[in-house]
Amino acid sequence: MTDAITANISRNELLKIAIGGLVSGVLTPLLPYVVDLLPRAPAMLGIALVAIPFAVLMFIVVRLRSANPMWAAIVAAVITMIAFVAAVNAAVYIDGQMTGAEKGMRSLLAGLAGGLVGSALMALGMALLPAGPRKAAPWMPMLVTGTVAGSLLALDTSLGLDKTSVLYPVWQAAVAVRLAMALRA
Repeated sequence: MTDAITANISRNELLKIAIGGLVSGVLTPLLPYVVDLLPRAPAMLGIALVAIPFAVLMFIVVRLRSANPMWAAIVAAVITMIAFVAAVNAAVYIDGQMTGAEKGMRSLLAGLAGGLVGSALMALGMALLPAGPRKAAPWMPMLVTGTVAGSLLALDTSLGLDKTSVLYPVWQAAVAVRLAMALRA
């Protein structure tokens, strides 16, 4: 089964992408402190700037794993930043709608919503790139992984680890690997 899954991408390549996801996931929670130092950055721009490490990883994955031209890899990075902002906004919205609910339940549903919105926008945007698969089937594993891993981010909040976001690296590594597997080489 593993051979069928990784038929067009080596385990070594997947490992490198996963390590890139882990590194970008470690850097992402550190960037809000840097963005806060910027003078009067608009809120949405600040959130988009936090997504830069993951956007750089998506640029690299799209550039190396697909027949897309350079401009498409740049567009993929921008799509990633937009999806990140939308995911954060979806999570905040769902959390705000659940006033009175237990913190763990609010975090779980907010994580699911954010993971679903972010991975769905990324899949849709990447599918529109010149070499992106047009059918939904190759994108479903990325969508499911992003949604489920998004709910796991609620664990960070529930455990009081939201300042360091221990599970961000796991989420970013998983989504990056799933993206690489969805793209044609």
